[in-house]
Amino acid sequence: MEVKINREIRNYTESMFFGLSMRQFIFSILAIGVAVGLYFLLKPYMGTETVSWVCILGAAPFAALGFITYHGMTAEQFIWAWLKSELLEPRQIRFEANNIYYEALKDTLTKEENK
Repeated sequence: MEVKINREIRNYTESMFFGLSMRQFIFSILAIGVAVGLYFLLKPYMGTETVSWVCILGAAPFAALGFITYHGMTAEQFIWAWLKSELLEPRQIRFEANNIYYEALKDTLTKEENK
């Protein structure tokens, strides 16, 4: 009997449905729902081939959200981090040096200069 263990324990994901994690399964169902909704919404107005491409393009972002990870962050964590860094946080970063040794000895140095 052999038990397979991931080399990196933090990368472990439990398979819930059809070999997918719960997160992947939910986003897959959401992508299918979007594709079916777009199909029935656009079928009276467009041809079958055009509607099929629109369904694929409409469902792709939702399907990708379930599977994409970047630097250990899920897609929504990455999107939130990007929004914070690009829109919510100030762009100009100022660096002001702080010499703690000078601050500690400032009184002594000014007394010596006044002599």
